[in-house]
Amino acid sequence: MSNWKTGKERGLVETEELQEADDSLFPLLDGASGDVDDFPKVGLDKRQIANNEFHNLKRRLEAFEDIVDSEIGDTSLLRARNSEREFGFRQLFLKFEGGNPTGTQKDRIAFAQAMDALRRGFDTLTLATCGNYGAAVALAAATAGLRCVIHVPLNYHTRRLEEMLEQGAEIIRVPGDYEHSIEVSRELAMKEELYDANPGGANTALQLHSYGQIAYEIYDELRDAPRVIAVPVSNGTTLAGIFRGFLSLYRRGKTSRLPMMVTGSSFNKNSVVQSFRKGISKCEDLDPDKIHETSINEPLINWHSADGDLALNAIRKTHGWAANASDRKMTSLARLLREKEGLNVLPASTAGLVALVDWHVQSPLENDRFVAVLTGRNG
Repeated sequence: MSNWKTGKERGLVETEELQEADDSLFPLLDGASGDVDDFPKVGLDKRQIANNEFHNLKRRLEAFEDIVDSEIGDTSLLRARNSEREFGFRQLFLKFEGGNPTGTQKDRIAFAQAMDALRRGFDTLTLATCGNYGAAVALAAATAGLRCVIHVPLNYHTRRLEEMLEQGAEIIRVPGDYEHSIEVSRELAMKEELYDANPGGANTALQLHSYGQIAYEIYDELRDAPRVIAVPVSNGTTLAGIFRGFLSLYRRGKTSRLPMMVTGSSFNKNSVVQSFRKGISKCEDLDPDKIHETSINEPLINWHSADGDLALNAIRKTHGWAANASDRKMTSLARLLREKEGLNVLPASTAGLVALVDWHVQSPLENDRFVAVLTGRNG
């Protein structure tokens, strides 16, 4: 393991001094990125129908659904043979969500909600974001011919804002943190009767179902559940949705077991991980004043996780675990995956895999199949 020190060498809990990544080791990815310049790759006429308010609703919905079927999801599940040898796994698979149009799994819920909004007669979606989710919803709304109002924390800067604006989204800067931006967005939705696309709201079931498709796609490839699914966690929606997908498969007799849900997040800065480590049954908010963002950990940190209780339930029901991941380890693992597997992944998306690897080098897991969900650059 030439590029990775084991848990015994560095310890599972690292000090604050180790958290800052050395940017000279790995070029920082400023958020994920996809390939929206020629989106959709096929069926441009479908988009022209879907976003044209003068066509009847049935025809627009059919065109939009055709785009979703051909462009969203069905991402690659890659066998990481070089990483298997690096870490001593029998079989390690990487579910690369970077193949979605904007480079992350968030396209799945963005397009599902845009279709839901179109079907239900809404003309505007609103949400809060620090980057990736906003880019996904902006693209989905533009494809459906819907207005999109995005609330962004005042002091946050990302190149993904340019993508949102290019798709016609309206950006509203909000003083304070991400959680406050969600509150402002939700208040606007209630006041003006807009479609609320924020996490933890009335559309949680739809979001969980959309992320459940990741489980179905993994099953289609492996024909059973793997031993472990490693997922990074922020609000907890992705983790909970994948669990719901595998739970459905298991209840229908499609799989022989439920996979252990394993997750990781920024060092002491995520309420799901910290609540699990404390052994408490409900997701407990952290002190906002003690949460400090870096350019690496920003996609992960939350003093309040909107779907944290659902994520905690998924971890405990499957006898999984949650662990901290330092900036240094996430950056190091992202570099290793680029070198070993040819994938340009967002360092923050490796947090779940960091948690899995740290456990494995400390207490080796039995030979089996393991899957890590990753996001990043498409190509």
